[in-house]
Amino acid sequence: MSRKVALVGIGKIARDQHIPSIAADDAWELAATVSRNASVDGVEHFSTIDELLTKRPDIDVVSLSIPPQPRFDYARKALEAGCHVILEKPPGQTLAESYALERMAGQTGVSLFATWHSRYADGVPAAKAFLAKRSIKRFQIIWKEDVRRWHPGQEWIWQPGGLGVFDPGINALSIMTEILPWQVHLTDAVLEFPENRDTPIAADLNFTNPDGAPMNAVFDWRHEGLQTWEIEVETNDGTLKLSAGGAQVAIDGQMVVDGSNHEYANLYRRMTKLIASSQSDFDMAPMIHVCDAYALGKREVVAPFSY
Repeated sequence: MSRKVALVGIGKIARDQHIPSIAADDAWELAATVSRNASVDGVEHFSTIDELLTKRPDIDVVSLSIPPQPRFDYARKALEAGCHVILEKPPGQTLAESYALERMAGQTGVSLFATWHSRYADGVPAAKAFLAKRSIKRFQIIWKEDVRRWHPGQEWIWQPGGLGVFDPGINALSIMTEILPWQVHLTDAVLEFPENRDTPIAADLNFTNPDGAPMNAVFDWRHEGLQTWEIEVETNDGTLKLSAGGAQVAIDGQMVVDGSNHEYANLYRRMTKLIASSQSDFDMAPMIHVCDAYALGKREVVAPFSY
């Protein structure tokens, strides 16, 4: 029997990823939506989460696909109602409010899933296995995309709590923290802020690690050419390259994983297992690196940005 889920927030990511993934999985049924501005044909719709929780007590899973700024209040209400909760990345706009949700889930005994969808890309397991037995000599992330293409007119990303270029950049950090055999920490950063925006449009990060290898990440939201989501790792025994956001893996130039987009389908499969085992999945390592970048980063003002 399918488990009923309510999807909160019917924007681009919901239509591109959440709705198709739910529809393709027999374990799930999209039973309701919550949005002030949009709905899904054939699915019961509510304007507020309070209305949902009051009128549909039979729905015990809430998936939040809304910007991070209002997410805490939505998640809190769902957890207090005894619902399992799926959080679109990042889990919240701050570490403190994110950890507060983790505590609430523990107190109510429900499953809470802080999703990092890029970790579920097809090539990530192979990359993790490859690096587990090797020493790293160089680690480079290049994550460049066109914000106008992927976030058309979305002003929330430029407001405090919206993370700016770290909205996609945190995807790269989520892969990094998954595939590395040890933890790293940020040493310095440069963050480029458009003069008319409150969040960065580009970032250059450096990390330290036990191997002493240079580790760098470059994020840029002004890239109008080929969209680039790559991680290259030179080791003592071969060079690994993750591309297409983690879907493809090449080792010494030879393709070993040529995957496609299964990230969100894998997220919902993971949530099925979490609920069945009464567990939560709430790793905050990618968000910690973002917060460290804001703490350590040198701020540079660049040309204004407009859609």
